[in-house]
Amino acid sequence: MNFERQELTEQVAQTAREFARQHILPNVMKWDESQEFPLQVFKDMGQLGLMGVLVPEQYGGAGLSYFEYVAIISEIARVCGSVGLSLAAHNSLCTGHILTFGNEEQKQRFLPKLATAEWIGAWGLTEANTGSDAGNMRTTAVKEGDEWVLNGTKNWITHGISGDVAVVVARTGEPRTRNNATAFIVERGTPGFTGGKKENKLGMRASETAEMIFDNCRIPDANRLGEVGDGFKQAMKVLDGGRISIAALSLGIAKGAFDAAVAYSKERHQFDQPISNFQGISFKLADMATEIAAAELLTNQAADLKNRAQKVTKEAAMAKYYASEVAVRVATDAVQIFGGYGYTKDFPVEKFYRDSKLCTIGEGTSEIQKIVIAREAIGGEK
Repeated sequence: MNFERQELTEQVAQTAREFARQHILPNVMKWDESQEFPLQVFKDMGQLGLMGVLVPEQYGGAGLSYFEYVAIISEIARVCGSVGLSLAAHNSLCTGHILTFGNEEQKQRFLPKLATAEWIGAWGLTEANTGSDAGNMRTTAVKEGDEWVLNGTKNWITHGISGDVAVVVARTGEPRTRNNATAFIVERGTPGFTGGKKENKLGMRASETAEMIFDNCRIPDANRLGEVGDGFKQAMKVLDGGRISIAALSLGIAKGAFDAAVAYSKERHQFDQPISNFQGISFKLADMATEIAAAELLTNQAADLKNRAQKVTKEAAMAKYYASEVAVRVATDAVQIFGGYGYTKDFPVEKFYRDSKLCTIGEGTSEIQKIVIAREAIGGEK
């Protein structure tokens, strides 16, 4: 990263940091307890350009790079993982899919509203019976004249109820055959498209997770993204960028937990001295700091490749896998450093602890990341 890019990234990070402290921090626990999706916060972030970070200026976006994107997600998640998760899903999944695979008419139609948060985006791939087994999805799209008829249910969808527009991947061929899925843009209000059950989650509670239900939902062929049969291929490329998002999200959660642990270790006194003086605590903090630094390097490596339009499958999986596991370890150690206080909602580390776990599950579990990394590493040696 050159000096000019580094300076820009820091300026953008500072903007996100100040916004998080002023507009998110005072309400973190209120939103978490009530499971409120704070829509106005996202509208406000849209005015700052944070909801269209990677969208070119010609479509109403900020036109920034993945370095700035990683910095923004990390700074927001450093205060609230829930807001960071929704910000990441909106930018990298729904908006990112249309930006990457939409035709010019689709980009002109949808991106300006998404980039400014006039519309909130959702992205539907996962189903109750198909997580990583997406080739066996049951949501189908059948062509009838100039329309497609969608039937089925998507699960674990960020903004499944509140999203104004969704990119949905549906099966257009036989189960587990090649090229059997196609991506579509579906607008809220389309007859037959409704939100379903909202999940009651351990963490990330202010980020809405819900079903999307399609019951003879008719959409025009003009809303098809790319060629028929390319949906799964598109989704895999979108997930490469999405995994950088989750790495950045994990990084922010880890930094937030570490910040809290360091501050507390200096304030908490035992045996007439701060507990940070004790080796048992200081060595924990040393390990936390080192792992966070390593996760940040992996994440920025993936961001650099993405900026240069290089293949990023292995590096994105590495960053997501390592950073998410680091977030869990750091949050766990932060709770340990706080002791009994860390187990209460009066201090922030219990929320970082709850939020961190989703990072090892969403957009491909840690086990799936290992499969991706192993395939790429073994294939690369041939």
